[in-house]
Amino acid sequence: MAKVAGPVVVHLRKDLTRDIKRGHVWIYGDAIDRPAASSGSVAILLDRHGQKVASGIYDPRHPIPLRICRTAPPWELNSHWFQSTLLRALELRRLALPPKTTGYRLVNGEGDGLPGLVIDVYGDTAVIKLDGGAPQHFYDCDQVAQWLKANLDIHCVVHRPRQRGVEGQAILGQTPTEPIPFLENGLTYAADVIHGQKTGFFLDQRDNRALIRSLARDRSVLNLFSFSGGFSVAAGAGGCNHATSVDLAPAAIQAAEHHWLANGLAADKHTGVVSDVFEFLEQTGTQRQWDIVICDPPSFAPSERTKNAAEEAYQRLATLSARIVSPGGLLALASCSSHIDVATFEAVNLAGIGRARRCGTLIANRSLPADHPTPLAMPELRYLKFQLVRLL
Repeated sequence: MAKVAGPVVVHLRKDLTRDIKRGHVWIYGDAIDRPAASSGSVAILLDRHGQKVASGIYDPRHPIPLRICRTAPPWELNSHWFQSTLLRALELRRLALPPKTTGYRLVNGEGDGLPGLVIDVYGDTAVIKLDGGAPQHFYDCDQVAQWLKANLDIHCVVHRPRQRGVEGQAILGQTPTEPIPFLENGLTYAADVIHGQKTGFFLDQRDNRALIRSLARDRSVLNLFSFSGGFSVAAGAGGCNHATSVDLAPAAIQAAEHHWLANGLAADKHTGVVSDVFEFLEQTGTQRQWDIVICDPPSFAPSERTKNAAEEAYQRLATLSARIVSPGGLLALASCSSHIDVATFEAVNLAGIGRARRCGTLIANRSLPADHPTPLAMPELRYLKFQLVRLL
């Protein structure tokens, strides 16, 4: 399951034992010595007294040179360890997933004890993504694919390279030429596992789509940054009187319209708009109002240096969208920017809604769903923020 090299011995230069034992699995370069070794080597971590603290995967040239996998003996990162860890991940999904759902995250890296490894499942197709550094050289994707075939009846496994613009390739079965259909709470969607964003769909918003579905009856809905229309379809299934999807990408609006019709929803109850969302909001002004407005933009802060600009963008979005929510209506604001923490996101939303001269009541404040677990000691991995506010 893994390409094991080593082990190499790595010494802590800082007193991080307590943090490691509590579940913080990223060890940065200034905290350890960096012995020469190949990327993906297994490492045994020793504290400043020479005692074994943990084992993990190592790349001396990466900003995160050591990622912890085990904090107690046995320290080996062998096939038995890997398969048992995968089975624990599978057990959690079998317990946590809602009925009629065949699209989900099977492995969420650090949260499942397999740092840097992501596996998403869409029906009978799985997608593997590896983070940079040690994970790319440690995990054997071909063997992982065989495990998936044997344990989940997966017929196709796609490896999505981390590099932008590089297409995914099938390492088991035939490379898909069409989006892969799957179910989410009984609704039909399709994931473009070769070219699509992330692994082909935004699985992390499943619970929030279900929430919007439960609140949408007889309401008008505006879905901004709609991508392939997940929130729109959920609202339609919940009985909304009309849904409008807005996205800059024509292909996204085409996918939204396809998903709407594929779920048996009336064609005249959905409108797709190809537009820059900020331009759409500026042009709309306060001329029209919706009962539910959903803002789920792409990351405005891909790096720490873009954080200030991102905060301004989130605040502006909150202001513009709050202006077009009907009295007593709902505004959903989301962020997938890991560099924007919960407190900051709440503050910019409050300021933005206030700038629109609206007063809000918090209905829901959510993060990731159960199939996206994260170490308790690593709040920085809980990138998703979702606030649902009722506006007066």
